[in-house]
Amino acid sequence: MATVLKIFDRWKEFLGERVEQAEKAGMSEETISKLAFQIGEFLSDKVDPENKEERVLKELWDIADEQERRALASTMVKLAKAHN
Repeated sequence: MATVLKIFDRWKEFLGERVEQAEKAGMSEETISKLAFQIGEFLSDKVDPENKEERVLKELWDIADEQERRALASTMVKLAKAHN
């Protein structure tokens, strides 16, 4: 059975569901983006990319400075919301 991280479309769906839950719980978009940044940091440091989409995201994350990483995290939140 494939994990959420192995199938990128499932990952976007999963992330979108979590973003929706956070919004329903009253979290602001800024707070959600901050959490997405922290998750991105964790994934970059601890999780080996398992598909081409994750590999591209990791490469972008690795070459980005902190401001660019925050923008990338915010963009991933928007992508997740668009697909949910």
